[in-house]
Amino acid sequence: LKYMFFSHQDPDIIAAMNGWLMVTDSKAFLPEVWMRFVTHFGVDELVLNRITAIPESGMTLPLNDTTIYLIPAHFIHSCGNFQVYDSVSKILYTGDLGASLGNDYTVVEDFDSHIQYMEGFHTRYMPTSRVLKMWVNMARKLDIDIIAPQHGAIFKGKEMVEKFINWIDQLNGWIDMAGDSFNIPG
Repeated sequence: LKYMFFSHQDPDIIAAMNGWLMVTDSKAFLPEVWMRFVTHFGVDELVLNRITAIPESGMTLPLNDTTIYLIPAHFIHSCGNFQVYDSVSKILYTGDLGASLGNDYTVVEDFDSHIQYMEGFHTRYMPTSRVLKMWVNMARKLDIDIIAPQHGAIFKGKEMVEKFINWIDQLNGWIDMAGDSFNIPG
């Protein structure tokens, strides 16, 4: 294990960071915006020097004869969020973008019937269509064969990848649907 990538601050991503660092010699990469909080996740001082901050603009990592890209996906759904792109396998690891809940398959075969497993999560946890459109514009510049979310089924093949990107392009996030104000309860 050479590199560990922590895309954002959610516990399902980072809660085991200290354990992984204590049992490996690998280097860890964490979004710069979350670095000041890392000690609150129980990370020991003995391993802090192995954690590198990912700059807001992203970065690349050499891996054998290729390059791994840590690309910005800010506010999807975290303010300091990154995704990983491998240009050799042409896989985009999207973290929570594309997450599906409740399906019992690992590869999406019927996109339209799969939407029901993604829609609730995305309209709640993705803040606004503006950042989603920024992501779409970036993703369309990549040669992607597989989109692999952190939760649920993957999108395999150019056609399925394109369907997913098109769906994200028209999606409204929570802010888009929330209205103009918060209300005081009671």
